[in-house]
Amino acid sequence: MKARVSPKSRTERTEMADRQITWPAPAQPGPPPPPALPPGLPPRPVYRESHPIGVGPVLSGLAAGTLWLVLFGSLGHDLASYAWWTILAAAVAWLAALVLTLVGDRGVALGVACVSGLGLSIALGFVTARWVGTFDFPLW
Repeated sequence: MKARVSPKSRTERTEMADRQITWPAPAQPGPPPPPALPPGLPPRPVYRESHPIGVGPVLSGLAAGTLWLVLFGSLGHDLASYAWWTILAAAVAWLAALVLTLVGDRGVALGVACVSGLGLSIALGFVTARWVGTFDFPLW
């Protein structure tokens, strides 16, 4: 048998479904926006390097540093002398890069410093490989 729903209960169900909750409006976040800038000013500051570094000077520094390390490295006749000459050449190259950074072209200084660091790490990699292989430190 079918259950009959009383009109009163149907009305109560409809009233409950139609009821809506109102939420308060959200507060304004943060301080109010600043007034418009005067015309002619940029919208935000522009920061630029006062002495930009170009590709040409960096490449010439890389070439000069490579030539410097090859010339000094070729003076060595065995691993120990090659490593000492490379250490000396890298130290002098870093001093030259420091001077170039302060009073010269920073792009050339970057190239010289990068190549001297790479050349020094290669030379000391050979020293480390010999040291690990023979258990005898080759620089002493």
